[in-house]
Amino acid sequence: MFMLFWRWKNAPGVTERARLYPALAGVSDLALSPTLNDAICRSASASTPTTATSPSIAKLFSFASRAARPLRSSVSLPLAAAAAFYKPTPNPSSSSLLTEAVHSASPATITSILHQQQTRQMHSKVVIIGSGPAGHTAAIYASRADLKPVMYEGFLALGIAAGGQLTTTDEVENYPGFKNIRGTELMDNMRAQSEACGAEIVSQTVGKVDLEHRPFKYWLHPMGDEETLEEETHTADSIIIATGAKARRLDLPGEEQYWGNGVSACAVCDGSLPIFREKPLVVIGGGDSAVEESVYLTKKAAKVTVIVRRDVLRASKANARRLESNPKVEIRYNTQPVQIKGEEGPRGLMKSLLIKNTKTGKEEEIPANGLFYAVGHEPATHLFQGKLKMDSDGYLITTPGTTETNVPGVFAAGDVQDKKYRQAVTSAGSGCMAALEAEKFLAEQEDVDVPNGIDGEKDVRKGKPETNGDVPEYRQNPLL
Repeated sequence: MFMLFWRWKNAPGVTERARLYPALAGVSDLALSPTLNDAICRSASASTPTTATSPSIAKLFSFASRAARPLRSSVSLPLAAAAAFYKPTPNPSSSSLLTEAVHSASPATITSILHQQQTRQMHSKVVIIGSGPAGHTAAIYASRADLKPVMYEGFLALGIAAGGQLTTTDEVENYPGFKNIRGTELMDNMRAQSEACGAEIVSQTVGKVDLEHRPFKYWLHPMGDEETLEEETHTADSIIIATGAKARRLDLPGEEQYWGNGVSACAVCDGSLPIFREKPLVVIGGGDSAVEESVYLTKKAAKVTVIVRRDVLRASKANARRLESNPKVEIRYNTQPVQIKGEEGPRGLMKSLLIKNTKTGKEEEIPANGLFYAVGHEPATHLFQGKLKMDSDGYLITTPGTTETNVPGVFAAGDVQDKKYRQAVTSAGSGCMAALEAEKFLAEQEDVDVPNGIDGEKDVRKGKPETNGDVPEYRQNPLL
């Protein structure tokens, strides 16, 4: 990568470009549109023919500073991505400027255009925050409704690659249409379909939102920087939140090594995989979720050991009796996990768990081919604290049977509002709901001037008279 960067920085045309146009120094070609880049090269060629450069010289990596406009990703970002590829998106509003650049290509003109490109502010009908099954399903439906959605998939949001929790799942067997598929492949397929339908995907993380008035405002973090915000203020008529939730981990020794190779946070998702069938399994947790996961695993496992830190289950009495009476279950009270052990190598499987009795201090290694965390999830809702209603666990509250939040025009889909099911297929379904409801909301807003902003929206029946407040899809479907 260093050599590629050196060649780009030292290409004669790029050097001459920086001399002719100081404002362009240090800015990657990938931060410019192809037409503008071509105009720059033509100008350089006209001034110094011997140092003219081809527009393709710098099609390598984007080392643009945060002044460059938001990066559009055309490929999935790996976990440790250090750069993002930029896929230019036509911008009708800048067509005349680019045409002028091609004809004149003067330093002053190009500097002006560059400044406008660098400070471009976006307005969208629908903005989708998050890129899991809920986000991509919403993007597909919104695209097909010609709403031109923009998805911010996030750069390592929650420490997970774009695509959400499924990208950490090795095999998926319970998503309709696929007998067996890798989680990363499934999310790549969803992403490709979103783009094919017309959704614009931006590989940046939304860092701040203002939901007080419509259009809603939001600001982005620069790529790879979760501390600062870009200066540009972007706006949207509606927002679909699909930021998901992350399973709580215990950061045990061996956890990272065997995650996906024996360690999981979802028994329903992974419990039926061959590596767990008729094997000894362990569940950590003492609440109702732990009971549900443990009982589910008894249908697959030879034995299920439940590790409980306290001397009593936190689950309801009915669930506690249900677990204690199951012949395949052994409950270890006053016990905590110490270390996950298993085979060596990148694809090595978990084989045992070292545990410790908190009262006696005695350590014991028990056989375990699988370890399932049932210690809760953390919804990615910190961005909306104080702006949207949440429950005590931080999940967004939606109107029952819908994806509507307490702010009209803002919708929540997927695990960010679902603490019960947390499945890829249910997330996808709620993403569909959110897109349909956003389409209906936007149709109702057309040509309607509602006084007092959001407060006024609550009291006014909106929509064109000829639609009677409903878009065609909703009039045809009695359930909607």
